[in-house]
Amino acid sequence: MFCEVIVDILNSQVDKIFDYILPEELKLKVGQRVLVPFANRKIEGYILKIKEASELDSSKLKSVICSLDDFSYLNDETINLMEFLIKTYNLRYADCLRLFVPNVIRKNVKEKFIKLVSLNPEIENLSLKFNEKQKEIIDFLKITNVIGLSELNDKFSQSSIKTLINKNALKVFEQKENRKPYNIKLENKQITLTSQQQNAIKIIKENTPNKFLLFGVTASGKTEVYIQVIKDVLNQGKTAILLVPEIGLTPQLFKRFSSVFGDNIAILHSGLSQGEKLDEWLKIKRGKSRVVIGARSAIFAPLENIGVIILDEEHDTSYYSETNPRYYAKEVAEFRAKFNKANLILGSATPSIETYYNAKNKDYILIEMKQRALAQKLPEVFIVDMLSEIRRGNASMFSKLLQMKLIECINRKEQALIFLNRRGFSSFIRCLDCGYIPKCEDCDVSLVYHKEDEKLKCHYCGNRYKVINKCPVCASNNIKLGAIGTEQVVEKLKEILPNIPVFRMDNDTTTNKNSHIKIIEDFNNTKPAILVGTQMIAKGHNFNNVSLVGIIDADLSLHYSDFRATDRAFNLLTQVSGRAGRTNLEGEVVLQTYTPKHFAYNCVSTYDYEKFYAKEINLRKVTSFPPFSKIVRVLASSEEELAVREFITEFYKKVLELKTENYTDFIYLDVMKSPVKRAKKQYRYQILMRLNLNTSEKTIEKLFEISRELNNKLVQCFVEIDPQNLS
Repeated sequence: MFCEVIVDILNSQVDKIFDYILPEELKLKVGQRVLVPFANRKIEGYILKIKEASELDSSKLKSVICSLDDFSYLNDETINLMEFLIKTYNLRYADCLRLFVPNVIRKNVKEKFIKLVSLNPEIENLSLKFNEKQKEIIDFLKITNVIGLSELNDKFSQSSIKTLINKNALKVFEQKENRKPYNIKLENKQITLTSQQQNAIKIIKENTPNKFLLFGVTASGKTEVYIQVIKDVLNQGKTAILLVPEIGLTPQLFKRFSSVFGDNIAILHSGLSQGEKLDEWLKIKRGKSRVVIGARSAIFAPLENIGVIILDEEHDTSYYSETNPRYYAKEVAEFRAKFNKANLILGSATPSIETYYNAKNKDYILIEMKQRALAQKLPEVFIVDMLSEIRRGNASMFSKLLQMKLIECINRKEQALIFLNRRGFSSFIRCLDCGYIPKCEDCDVSLVYHKEDEKLKCHYCGNRYKVINKCPVCASNNIKLGAIGTEQVVEKLKEILPNIPVFRMDNDTTTNKNSHIKIIEDFNNTKPAILVGTQMIAKGHNFNNVSLVGIIDADLSLHYSDFRATDRAFNLLTQVSGRAGRTNLEGEVVLQTYTPKHFAYNCVSTYDYEKFYAKEINLRKVTSFPPFSKIVRVLASSEEELAVREFITEFYKKVLELKTENYTDFIYLDVMKSPVKRAKKQYRYQILMRLNLNTSEKTIEKLFEISRELNNKLVQCFVEIDPQNLS
């Protein structure tokens, strides 16, 4: 017998399938991890196919050495998915393996076992004599039954314990310890479904399997619809995946879902420890957990017989992987749902323009939930012109209206959220005499001032630098701070409201494990209180006591050089506004802007998605942007600028030849430096193009061929399809 094997080496030169002789005594299956001889070493590989004959000369083939596990990592679905990923994103086999087989497996992280102690059930029949210390241990175990050996050693004399074990009075045994991601007290909420929730569930049941867009306003109760749909799926003996855009959203969903589904829940995301990742992955693989909740990478969970895949906050750009392996979780979800004949549910209060367009054109079944679950009013939105504030003599980051609303909120013993999508104390520092702005040595970006640890930090690579008091260019001491960040907002709030607890939630305060949980729990348990944060606080969180949301600089999200900027600003501001007034409290939102007449703010203030969509889709149609075209970016990077510049020039020449042959395929084509010219020591250049939808597939195949043809050891090149971030 022979088998086809892919080797676990990230090198394009060996990105192919190899034939090996399969010794009959090994009795291996497709998908198993094996050890194979490769060149002059032994490496790991994975069996893709077992066959009776090889087209190659068998005398020149090597044999599989052994199996490394007793189960398969790949099955028919994952092998088909691998081919889809290679074709759609130009991935290599080894890239795909890193999606299906977690690093904890490849690094041989082991399961954890603990030693437990209990009384020998036959102790009364052993005719043994015990001293006082030994009797204390026996009496203790009669009450506790079972305890960890290390814990028992902490409580009693180790010599006495050892004697009892030697006398066979105590039994020592090993048990696998499950390293749990969260130690959260579960809530047992009894929910009565609203008529619109019942209607949503009914539509899904009647149209299974299918693709759905669950378009529900904030606090309309989409989570309860997810729970009921998953219940139905489990009753059919199937499994489910629920994806969320932020790791910080998994604890509250775990809490809610575990109260319904118990130990059937597994969590997968990058914030888990190595041991937790292993235990959760094995729980799924062994069929002990049939519901997976997690961030983007959880779409590759080793579930079989999937009944439903849900993407909550489907509009979020974090579902697109911007690092290798590159993929779009939404497209992978579509593939897995189709393969398993499962439902795909995209949920959002603010669907992306592309998704809503597809729903309008019957690619998805549209389910609308227009009312909040508890029939609360949507928060009233006040738009404040900050230029008028300045003209009236208020140079503070807080408008007079926001200050007044904050004081009223605090006096009512309620809570407020203050949203600013920029962390740090100041986004940059500048010499006012010569204009010098400190930049990262490894990236072409300005450094952010963090007052808490008196450092300048790069938010791209994490480099830290000392704060400068004197300009290194002109020696001036006239150094001033730039735009404000969340740290500065907290400081100013403490000046205005000195006795009120102020919490902060951003990437800097959530680096430690479970820090998301602690911040949210501390905030929820404190009244009155204020929570300051970036987009982490804008999505998915259910704050029962928040009656006020203050948006410090709404324009931050709006003025990006990206055709999706307005769409994202509308989504983000609508989402954060929806954190207010979710229970019996009336909600209010103060939106501060320097462009108060922008149509996006008008739509946010009236929660008029349809009006926003109508204008945005018309604009995209006129300018031939998605969903009316396909955007492709060729991104090349290298530590050597000359190498990457020569590479991108050669690539561009070949694209121009392609354009000459197929002129109608190209709506737009240009080559340029990346907006962030240098990141993590890598110089970056890019080719941007917009392609005709009808012929884009063939053109993209040609672009993949060019990237493989020009493969260069000095240059990394990625052909990105519909990238969500063009910086």
